[in-house]
Amino acid sequence: MNLAIWDIESSSASTSWGSIIEVGGILVDPNFKELDRFNFRCRLPEGEIPQAMALIVNKTSVDLLTKGNLSHYQMLSQLEAKFKKWSPAIFLGWSNIGFDDEMIRNEFFRGIRYPYITNATPNKRHDGLNIARGAHAVDESVLKTEINAKGNAVMKLESLARMNGFESSGAHSALFDAELTVKVLGLIKKNQPQTWDTFLRTANKVDTEVIIKKEKIFTLAEYHFGKNYRYVVSPLHPKHCIHPIYQWGQAVDLKVDPIPLLNMSVSELKGAIKKLKFLKTIRSNKAPIILEASYGMQVEPYSKLDPDLIKERARLVNSNEKFSQNILTALRENAEEKAQFDSQEDILAEETIYKKFTPQKDTALFPKWHAATWKDKLILLDKFEDERMVSFGKKIIYQESPETLPLDMFKSIKRTIAERILSNEKEKWWTCKEFYFECDNLREKYTNDEDEEKLKFLDEINEFVEGIQKKYESA
Repeated sequence: MNLAIWDIESSSASTSWGSIIEVGGILVDPNFKELDRFNFRCRLPEGEIPQAMALIVNKTSVDLLTKGNLSHYQMLSQLEAKFKKWSPAIFLGWSNIGFDDEMIRNEFFRGIRYPYITNATPNKRHDGLNIARGAHAVDESVLKTEINAKGNAVMKLESLARMNGFESSGAHSALFDAELTVKVLGLIKKNQPQTWDTFLRTANKVDTEVIIKKEKIFTLAEYHFGKNYRYVVSPLHPKHCIHPIYQWGQAVDLKVDPIPLLNMSVSELKGAIKKLKFLKTIRSNKAPIILEASYGMQVEPYSKLDPDLIKERARLVNSNEKFSQNILTALRENAEEKAQFDSQEDILAEETIYKKFTPQKDTALFPKWHAATWKDKLILLDKFEDERMVSFGKKIIYQESPETLPLDMFKSIKRTIAERILSNEKEKWWTCKEFYFECDNLREKYTNDEDEEKLKFLDEINEFVEGIQKKYESA
């Protein structure tokens, strides 16, 4: 399967409220031969306040934010077309599952497009950072790494690229970061071919669940607080090893003696899960690193345990259906308690991508809606059942073709944007107030550093935001 390696630069660190302003990607075959590439950049969507630090990191000037050839809507359209053309493929980037994938899902959701394009059948997805961490956990010599002040290997893309002989001065440009990812992953495949295919086994939720249900014992490689860890685990009974709410695999850490746990009540297990931390969650949809048991048996405390004892513990866990059922009941109750607490929070439409699926009737309308004229787009919104799509559609028209909207609708959308960005409260999105506060702090830092270039940049972006503020103060 081809690898679609991609990267984004955004206006904000928030996946729900920021916007992609640049995206680049490279398609390679399984042997890392390049097949295609692209780089798209767009203007900042109308009515959005960017984070100054995000723009400094990705070197995005006011000119780039305002004078690009593509609008944000147009860029998403081209990106969707490119990803469809590249399918089927394994889509991956560097730390993409935690950020890039979430950003594009939210962008497509708000953009009236199918959000799960990177992992919906026949596509799969993985994470270059997960792979690099897994490779390093197996053999630290696979990549040359910097060591930080805490004595931990640095797994940042720029650092790994530089340490392994790749030019990295252009880092934080979308296409350049995609190029670095190709180079680092290609090096891993070259230096560690025996585990490369093993890593890719978990690029699909269904495939990962098959592993969890089929294999009685394996190593789960995880990364916490700058360090790699290997856990020898046994999944729960094959019929009862998937979380009833979150749909994640569940396994017992075999350094723990399971015998005292087997006859516990559900209530006792709820306490033991928190206190003893014997249960490992395998996030099946987030490309976990699953290796043969032998890799975990090489490290403490497993290396000090009798291999036969570990096998017996695995047998007890994997074969005990009642114990596994009780574990899932305990997990369900914990999840329901959390859901009850979360339901008390105010949730806006932009944050509901995982709360409610858009009806199939609506998703079937997406292509027709995008193909229509702006006037017809407005009319077609009446055919959507999902009020979120209606709201998103009106905002897209406001940003792309405001003259299409009736005057009262135009004013209503403008007032909504104004209320958000001019708010003096601590909001989920970036407001003018938050931006100016951020700028003041950065200005103090760069003054102390005598960094005239960044001070000039702050002045420019500050003037840009003042213009947005002035425009919406009249709403």
